[in-house]
Amino acid sequence: MKKNEKQRVTIFINPKLLKQAKAQAIADDLSLAALMERALKKYLPKETVLKKD
Repeated sequence: MKKNEKQRVTIFINPKLLKQAKAQAIADDLSLAALMERALKKYLPKETVLKKD
């Protein structure tokens, strides 16, 4: 996947959490997708290594 390519995903999320995320996105002048992407980048490690048994 190229750097700027995006993939559509569907998630099920608590409505209160979604409402808060939408409000924060507006406050930060971001799209909801950009806010979610930023949050995932902060949460996830730089690299994920999966170990095989």
